[in-house]
Amino acid sequence: MTLARPLLVALIAAVALAGCGDGAGPPGPRQQWLDRRADLQAAIADDPNAVRPRVELARAQLWLGDGLGAEASVKAALAAGANAAYLRPLLARAYALQGDSKRALAALDAGPIAPEMVGEAAWVAGDVHLADGDLDAARAAYDRAVRERPRDSALWVDIARFRDANADTLGARDAVDYAIELDGKNSAALAYKANLVRTQGGLNASLGWYEKALAADPDDADALIDQAATLGDLGRYKDMLAALRHAATLVPRDPRLYYLQAVLAARAGNYRLARSLLQRTRGELDDQPGVMLLSAIVELELGGQAVAVNWAERLIAEQPYNFTARRILAAANWADGDADAAAEVLAPLVDRQDADSWSLLLAARAASELGHKGEAADYMARAAALAPGEAGPFAVDDDYGSLAADANAAPLDPAKAIPAISADMAAGHYDSAIARATRLRDANRGVADAHILLGDAALAGGRFGLAVESYRAARALDAGERTTLRLANALFRAGDPAGSGAAILALRDSQPSSIAADRLAGHLAMDIEHWDQAAAHFERVRRRIGDRDAVILRDLARAYAAKGDRDRALPLIATAYRLQPLNGEIMRFYADLLDQRGNRQAAQDLRDKAEQIGR
Repeated sequence: MTLARPLLVALIAAVALAGCGDGAGPPGPRQQWLDRRADLQAAIADDPNAVRPRVELARAQLWLGDGLGAEASVKAALAAGANAAYLRPLLARAYALQGDSKRALAALDAGPIAPEMVGEAAWVAGDVHLADGDLDAARAAYDRAVRERPRDSALWVDIARFRDANADTLGARDAVDYAIELDGKNSAALAYKANLVRTQGGLNASLGWYEKALAADPDDADALIDQAATLGDLGRYKDMLAALRHAATLVPRDPRLYYLQAVLAARAGNYRLARSLLQRTRGELDDQPGVMLLSAIVELELGGQAVAVNWAERLIAEQPYNFTARRILAAANWADGDADAAAEVLAPLVDRQDADSWSLLLAARAASELGHKGEAADYMARAAALAPGEAGPFAVDDDYGSLAADANAAPLDPAKAIPAISADMAAGHYDSAIARATRLRDANRGVADAHILLGDAALAGGRFGLAVESYRAARALDAGERTTLRLANALFRAGDPAGSGAAILALRDSQPSSIAADRLAGHLAMDIEHWDQAAAHFERVRRRIGDRDAVILRDLARAYAAKGDRDRALPLIATAYRLQPLNGEIMRFYADLLDQRGNRQAAQDLRDKAEQIGR
């Protein structure tokens, strides 16, 4: 388990959040609807046969998210003689809120729809199909809804969600901007705008939009939850917890609240509390990658290796290229005494030239346990070189000819084109990979992944200018780590180190929680001998992941030594040496610091060892 811990600490810091926020001021739309519901219920009590109050009550309950209540109100209105053709879309919406898509669609198909309700019926159908993952049916339904209700702000928010689900970032942005143009106080639109800005411009940039959403409706639970996710990622835990309390008064049983608290508990090292909180989600979020990853980490820390294996395997089944999930699964297998399984899971990672040192160290231990001494020694030597992190896709083992044929027959089908592009790159057919990726990009210019794919192919083929252009287009849609670090790498390889550094610093400013950004910013500061800045960056990384990364400890020791603080540098490099006792560079730097402290013999012993290893 000792080898697993540094990875787990880092992963907990990176687990995606979903939380809540705080709001105050005059009663917002939610309170107005609550008041309206009370008035309507009083009116119905005075006249049990009234139809219109029951219909209006159903609408109020739908707005408040009360699917069961709305169903009861619609059925009571029908029993009182209401027009079924008018109420079918409302009943369908009530079923949809309960997660019952089958009954929702059946309600829409049960008979004719009143002309004035055709748009609403199409809207409900679009939402149901979107929830079911049937994007083609959702597109057709939303198209019908827009024809009937072209200036409905709330409808355009759902269209933005649909486009976002299609990875059409530009389309989603246009839709939500139009929703805000139609109704500047639509809190759902403002909150969704905040989510898109968070992806495009970073955590800090999104906070203003969350504030606008909560100014429009202080009790918008979804806006509160998303705001808290951002506050948590920014490390503003006090604000995040205050928001949690507010959200809990609105949606006390929302599983996202328990998940968010579980993330905080795990970050604080209270894994038993984290497990308890995850159990309180009642399995409602079990299909979400963040929940699977956190569950695997928590179970591994608590000694539940078999359960951790199950969670990690489920995540890898959905995301086979998820390196983090593979490391967790390998750690769980190793902790469970299954060296064979650990080695098998790690194989796709350690077979790469850029394998990370943590994976190599665990692979070395597994190989040694299995009696593969030569293989273990090779992994140890590679780990001692402090290899960097990962890049690019796995090599493709499938038959190249069939992959190419499938892609040629359907060049715009990502499911066929992407494997062929990967196969082209693995085989060194870079021009073909670039051509395929260009066709896919041209058909999906609003999709960040399409630009990233072209950038990856161009970078592999040595066309750095095209790679930079593609990654810049991707970053305009998604300014997160995956795009910005690729852009920084491409700029550096294209001979623009200043541009590369600017991209890294922009990521550090927009995503303060990014470990990679702080790590790289620290190296940039060292390059220009800004030792205080370098130490600050590396210390932030160290606080997030602990004293378990030899590279960070080595670089932090260098920064302190360069500014003359050898008392702080020496214990850091000593810890790095214990983690990587075969690394010659660490040994030589350690020896220099020992020499300066007058410990000549120990320094000479280290230099002799470094020289022997280097032979």
